[in-house]
Amino acid sequence: VGRLAPQKGFGALLAAAAHWRDRDPAPLLALAGLGPLDQELRAQADAAGIRARFLGQRDDVPALLAAADVVVVPSVWEGQPLIVQEALRAGRPLVASRVGGIPDLTGEDGALLVPPGDAGALATAVRSVLDAPGLAATLSAAALARAAALPTQQDAVEAALALYQRMTSGTPAAA
Repeated sequence: VGRLAPQKGFGALLAAAAHWRDRDPAPLLALAGLGPLDQELRAQADAAGIRARFLGQRDDVPALLAAADVVVVPSVWEGQPLIVQEALRAGRPLVASRVGGIPDLTGEDGALLVPPGDAGALATAVRSVLDAPGLAATLSAAALARAAALPTQQDAVEAALALYQRMTSGTPAAA
């Protein structure tokens, strides 16, 4: 799930998916989102013979995550992506790039982390999750544990209200 743009690394994900074609059945890659690379990524998937579905903009991300055997975040650069937080909260096995704020969100146990842009490492990590139900279960449990430590929406609202209260009361904000 994400914007179909260069920084999201979906080209590397499609290159990795080419390594899964020999599985029976071949995994279905589902990409949700819109963006400037939509047609290019579709053409890449078609040319490589990858089972891929481009789902467009979706408002049912929790249902998509619940249906996923593995969630893959192949970003080339990121801050702290919402999709990683959503995957952790959904308790899904996660394979992601070791880039930006992703390792801080997942910790070392909440995901299999790979170098950004490395389609081979991405393919190997996804295969390992698909081939080892025990690993998938371990990653799922670790994801839920990491999610429990993340700030909630209520935490964010309370922090914003507290800052607003300090700013409007004349009390200096903490440095």
